[in-house]
Order: sequence, then C-alpha cells, then structure tokens
Amino acid sequence: MRKLAVPLCLLALAAPARAEPPPGFARLVEIAPDIAQDMRYAGSNNFTGRPVPGYRAPQCWLRAEAARALAAAQADARAHGFSLVVYDCYRPKRAVSSFVEWSRSADQSAKAGYYPRLDKSQLFPQGYIAAQSTHSTGLAVDLGVQGWDFGTPFDFFDQRSWTESKVPGDAHAHRETLVALMKRHGFQNYPREWWHFTFKGAGNAASYDAEVE
Repeated sequence: MRKLAVPLCLLALAAPARAEPPPGFARLVEIAPDIAQDMRYAGSNNFTGRPVPGYRAPQCWLRAEAARALAAAQADARAHGFSLVVYDCYRPKRAVSSFVEWSRSADQSAKAGYYPRLDKSQLFPQGYIAAQSTHSTGLAVDLGVQGWDFGTPFDFFDQRSWTESKVPGDAHAHRETLVALMKRHGFQNYPREWWHFTFKGAGNAASYDAEVE
C-alpha cells in the first residue's frame, strides 16, 4: 500500500514546542558548550533518590549575565589546565517545594550517601537546603572540576563539606583554587558548601518556576 507523505507544516504542528527559559535567561550549552553538565536533579543520583519535579531535561539554565561570567571562568580554568562541571543551575520553585515535602517524609533511602551524620529534619535548619533558593533566580550554580577530589562529593551534607573544613590530600587546595577562580568572575561561595556559588545581584532578582527542558 502506498504511504502518504505528511506535509512538513503538519509535522511542525505535531511536534511539541520546547519550553524556553524565563526572560533574560540563557541555556549554558549555547554560551559555554565545553562546560560539562552532570545535572543531578534531573535523574535519581541525588539526595532524594529520584528525579526532582521541575527538571524534564538535564540542562543548565542561568541568567545570561551569570552564564557569560561562568563561560569566562571556564576559559580561565582552561588556561590553567582544568575544566568545570556543573551539577545544578536554575532550580524551579516547584523543585524547592519538593525538597521541603521530602524533608517531612519518612524516606531515608539516600541517607548513607548524603547525610550520614544528620537527621533529614535538620537539613533545612542547618542551612544545607533552603526553603527559598537563590537557584530559582538563575544566579546560583553548583559546580566542581572534572577529575578533582574536593574531599566530599557534591551535596554531601556534613561539616566536612564546609569550604574551609580540614580535608586530606589536595582537596583543600582544590577548594581554594575553585573559590579564587569563581571570585575573579563575580561569584561568591556559600561557606557550608564548597560547590555552591552565587553571582552578584541575586538578592534583588526574581524567582521563577518554569520547568527545565
């Protein structure tokens, strides 16, 4: 039986439109394609043990000015022989709300890998997770360096993850190098998480709830 050709215009109408980032945002892959993206909340490799609401694709979105600054940091890193990897960027408000709900649940399946010395009910009071996150402004990013040891994994909620904590081997020097790099390009580190950096101006920026696609 002869197959009928489908007009291209109808195919275009049938294809779902890709969601666009909020106004003033950019996709990091379009600004700095050589930065590795290991977006943990789009999959199950995170402290909740499952994909987080709001992440329909493992993509890093940031406000354009933060993305450009991060691209400059990557160029700086490359010049010194290393390369960045991002774990989380813009975080929809629904994802933050899901963290609050998770903290009140009985689920402890990821405790050993992420918060072995704390009860999950203490993660918010002790500042490891925020009920209102600067990530939702698109001006915060969680990152590391490919192949480097920082003494603890990303999202390991423990005093050993505090940026100035004593950690063995080269880990402390690696933390200092990362903080210095990001500071040169307008990012400030959060002292309780060696991986968390906020670009200037986040305090006055609006938060969003658009799903990442």
